[in-house]
Order: sequence, then C-alpha cells, then structure tokens
Amino acid sequence: MNTPDGPAAANTPKPALPHPLPGAIGLSHLSAYDWEAADGVCGGSPHLHLVCTEAYVVTGGRGAVQTLSPDGYRDIPLEPGSVAWFTPGTVHRMVQGGDLRITVLMQNSGLPEAGDAVFTFPPEVLAVPEWYASLATLPPGTGAEVEEAARRRRDLAVEGYLGLREALVAGDDGPYAEFQRAAARLVRGKVPRWRELWRAGALATAERTGAQLDALQAGEPAYLGEATAHETAPTRLGGFGMCGRRDEYNLPGTTLPYGGE
Repeated sequence: MNTPDGPAAANTPKPALPHPLPGAIGLSHLSAYDWEAADGVCGGSPHLHLVCTEAYVVTGGRGAVQTLSPDGYRDIPLEPGSVAWFTPGTVHRMVQGGDLRITVLMQNSGLPEAGDAVFTFPPEVLAVPEWYASLATLPPGTGAEVEEAARRRRDLAVEGYLGLREALVAGDDGPYAEFQRAAARLVRGKVPRWRELWRAGALATAERTGAQLDALQAGEPAYLGEATAHETAPTRLGGFGMCGRRDEYNLPGTTLPYGGE
C-alpha cells in the first residue's frame, strides 16, 4: 500500500478524471507472489477494501483466492478464463498455484490509489495508526530492499489473517467483525478525499450517462461530436503490490500513483 497519504497528499490538487476507463474502473496486471508463508502457502498479503469491489480476470497459470466474509471462509480456484470478484469488507488472499497471472479491475478508480485497503495485521498493530502506516508503506523502487519489505509486510498480514480464519471456521465471527471495525477507524480521516475522487470519477461518469440519455430523448445528441479514442501503456513494470508483482497504468485523469493489489 505504497500510497502518498502524508502531508504531500493533503496538497494534491482536486481530482479531475475527464476520460476514465468504462465505468471509472482501475486496471493493473498482476503476477502472484511465489513466496512461501508461515502456513506453507505461497501468495500475497491478505487485506480488504472499504468501498471498492474488486475483480480478478485470470489470464494465465493457476492458483486460488481465499476469502473471509460473513458467509465464512472460501477457497475459490483460479484458472485461465475464470473471473472472481469480492465486495467491500471481504478479506482476500491471492494464492499462487503456478505462474498465476491476472488482470485486476478495481471499482472507483482513484480511491484504491488513495489508500482504500487495510492489511490483516495483528490487532495491536491496527490499534496504532502510526505503527500500522510504518509497516504498511513500502520504500520507493523495485529492488531487493523493497522486496524484503514487501515480504515482511506479507508475513505480518498472514499472521493476522490466520487468526481471523481460524476463528471464523470455528464459528466465531467476533475477531473478523472487529478487524472490519478497526479497518474503518484507520481510514476514517481519508473519507473526505475519497468523496472528492468519487464525485470526480465514478459519480461524474454515471451522471454523464444520464445527461447523454436526456440528450438522446430530446433528439439533440450534440455530445457525439466529442467522440474520440484514448490509449495507454504500463508506466511501471514489476512493482511490488499487495498480492504480487504489478504492471501499473497511469490512466487518463488519475492523479495518484496506484497502490492497490
């Protein structure tokens, strides 16, 4: 979650997302980590999102995504062509089964970049925002130092996750519910910024469709004169994300570096 949530972020200009992808989604490509965790499973850092639904479109290899939610623990197989998605509040952990490669689609482009994710660190870490931030944030770059920090972060998230999963499987949803509450407390101060991004991105996109429907109904489709095409390419290859090595895109209108999966 290497996002600029400190003083620099407070001075970020108000967002303008004039040409978002369809539905104002975020996009990245991901190769799942093959690092073995304490439970013998290779994969990424378990976490949840507070307001964004996320989808995995599998393009290669095999693996799984483990989820924790009010309906219990699930282990969803991933193989080429399969799609899995999870709503806000669902803890998810990507598991590597062999060359797993996915395309990640994130709701509300701009919000994940602004920190809409909380790792399943142990409760004592979640209770101290400064401690949490120091362990959740990676140094810049893609070298060995960053990889080591990403592995430490993953291992700490797995430590907390295994406790949540054990309790949930045993029928005790108390620790899981408390984790959700702790996550909400951690991000509360970011909500005004998220609201700005939502208004400029997802909400503006939906409202634009409404205006277009009004124009069509009135027989005055002047907006079609603004038709155009856009293109982009990865701006960083192999960055360290939450679940794996990420190819990141600087999509039109996105003002913050991506810090999601």
